[in-house]
Amino acid sequence: MLNLIKLVVGVSSVEELAERQKDPHNTRQHPQHSARLPVVHTRTFPRQSEEILQGGSLYRVISGLIQCRQQVLDLQTETRADGTQGTLILLSPEIIRVEPRAMRPFQGWRYLKPADAPPDLSGPQSSNLPPHLQKELTLLGL
Repeated sequence: MLNLIKLVVGVSSVEELAERQKDPHNTRQHPQHSARLPVVHTRTFPRQSEEILQGGSLYRVISGLIQCRQQVLDLQTETRADGTQGTLILLSPEIIRVEPRAMRPFQGWRYLKPADAPPDLSGPQSSNLPPHLQKELTLLGL
C-alpha cells in the first residue's frame, strides 16, 4: 500500500474542503458506487497506481498542515478541454481527520509511505479547535 499527499489551494479548513467536494463540478459518477464521488484533478498519473489502489489514501495539506485524508478509490486518465492528458483521483466521500503535522508547500502530489503518514484522530483527541490554533500548537510542537 502507498499513499499520496497533495496541497489544497483556496481552502482554509477541513469543513471548507467538505463543502467544496459537494459541488457537482468536483464529483464524478463511478460505476461501482451509487453516489457521486469527490474527485481531484492532477496532471501526472501515478506510476505506482496499483499500490495506491490497495487501500491507499490522499492526505491533504490545508494551511500548511496535513489535516485529513480520504481513501483513493480509483485513478482515471482524462483528456482536458485543451487536449492535454490529465488524471482524476476518485476519493471516498468520508474525510478522516489526522494528527496535524506541519508540511512545507510543494508542487503537484507526492508519494507518502504509510510509515511517514500521520495517525488518524479519533474520539476526544479529534478536537474541533479553530485551524489557526491547531496550526500554532503544531508549530510549537504541542
